[in-house]
Amino acid sequence: MTAERELEGRFALVTGAARGIGAAVVTALAERGARVLATDTATATATKSAGDGDRVVHRTLDVTDAAAVERVVAEAEDRLGPLDIAVNVAGILRTAPVVDLDDADWAAVFAVNTDGVFHVSRAVARRMTGRGRGSIVTVASNAAGVPRSGMAAYAASKAAAVMFTKCLGLEVAAQGVRCNTVSPGSTLTDMQRSLWADAPGGAEAGRRAVVEGDPAAYRTGIPLRRIAEPSDVAEAVAFLVSDRARHITMHDLYVDGGATLRA
Repeated sequence: MTAERELEGRFALVTGAARGIGAAVVTALAERGARVLATDTATATATKSAGDGDRVVHRTLDVTDAAAVERVVAEAEDRLGPLDIAVNVAGILRTAPVVDLDDADWAAVFAVNTDGVFHVSRAVARRMTGRGRGSIVTVASNAAGVPRSGMAAYAASKAAAVMFTKCLGLEVAAQGVRCNTVSPGSTLTDMQRSLWADAPGGAEAGRRAVVEGDPAAYRTGIPLRRIAEPSDVAEAVAFLVSDRARHITMHDLYVDGGATLRA
């Protein structure tokens, strides 16, 4: 079977699917033949791509609501079939120095980036283990492995999501379920662009600083000299959920152009 159709007959759930990396993941899986349940919050779901086609079904889902996650997963399996793939992409960013970070922002970041991963992964793993197959991928961040100024909540939440996914992978490996993470660096998404909004010199200066590095912020640049496109991350996800990665589990795949020097 060619890579273009390697997911034919499989059913995938993707969270955070309305834009950015999530939308790119939906496209990558659907192009490879999978049927995809694309979920996001109510407002974001309304922005779904008109070109999704018959392979993609959209549903509203707030991953912070454990009961809602259970309902959507159960409904999907009842009406559309067993889930073979789940990809946790939903995430939010709140930036501030720790001394200025308020409780609400800290809680909100963990509610989506960590609790959401737990809710979705638990719901699908319960079903996948009973069938003896499945693949779960969590999109984390290279910030989970390298400290970032002003991003303590985000980095900590993503680090927790990485370790959670590895622990889950260990627990379900004997039942044929694989669990991996993809950790992007700077990627051209709305979240990334929001970091440039107030950059000295404007957005273009902010973009250059990402590629070239910013010693004042203790950041190296990107050795490959480019910022990732969402499709770069989606390709890594598509590989990990495919049979080409059938002997890979509990792995954290960095997709950051070498920005962290794999520290």
